[in-house]
Amino acid sequence: MVFDDFDEFTIETAGGRVFGVRAGTGPAVLLLHGMPQTHLMWRSVAPRLAGEFTVVATDLRGYGASGFPGAEGAEAGLHDHSMRSLAVDQVSAMREQGFAEFSVVGHDRGARCAFRMALDHPDTINALAVMDVIPTADAYARADRNFALGYWVWSFLAAPRPVPERLIAGDPDAFVDHLLDTWSDIPNAFDPKVRQSYREQFHEPSRVHAICEQYRAAATDDIEHDEHDRGRRLSMPVLVLWSSTGAVDSWYDPLEIWRSWATDVSGAAVQAGHFIPEEAPDVTVESLTRFLRTATASPRTQRRP
Repeated sequence: MVFDDFDEFTIETAGGRVFGVRAGTGPAVLLLHGMPQTHLMWRSVAPRLAGEFTVVATDLRGYGASGFPGAEGAEAGLHDHSMRSLAVDQVSAMREQGFAEFSVVGHDRGARCAFRMALDHPDTINALAVMDVIPTADAYARADRNFALGYWVWSFLAAPRPVPERLIAGDPDAFVDHLLDTWSDIPNAFDPKVRQSYREQFHEPSRVHAICEQYRAAATDDIEHDEHDRGRRLSMPVLVLWSSTGAVDSWYDPLEIWRSWATDVSGAAVQAGHFIPEEAPDVTVESLTRFLRTATASPRTQRRP
């Protein structure tokens, strides 16, 4: 589907299998999706980037065709659902493919994984691009009534087991459709087959549980990890893109927040809803191509403090 010219792969890591697709030549770029999507969210972006870069798009743990703790092939007894753990999955998968260094682009939950990857594996990440997020600890520190109502998914999915799992099981399609339809601005941004693919993963209780556990970890482990690293400054270039009509634009000064975490930050609002790569693929490709060309042109040693 859409990725006909890409090679599929499955790699076993300590956290379970990582499924992805790969194509192109040149500097390596890893694309990480958000919620409730899979690697398919990059369908209008990845093929165009592959003309200049080696593009890898994967499913995060729990999503799509990737594994999750407790699934067949996952390490027995592994119950770490933090972004730190998910980042290890992705770094391991890239290293298995021969990429000791690469750039990473993430949207939504994928952006949080990418940010943690850059903090924990700075010698591995050449450049970081994040879409429509601020760091988790900063989001919780600024939480107010708008956050409680606008980011209700954070509280809902982080609620004690099995409440959100059972409620989603009652009508998983309605849950996914609500997110896609209310968080987007561009009509028909989701092809019916792609929408159905996003829905299907929420019909599997074990996947829903893994996703809920990640939101529970966000409210606990991820905040702790971010706060522990507060004051550190990423040295690789960082690109920040966000929806011009969404919460990030309305509630925060995203560039100011990200500049507290990195020394080289650029970015802008995009005329689209939350799902930027699917709603505004042309702008996404243009922005990423320009950023990645510049970020990967100079040797790592010239960009380190």
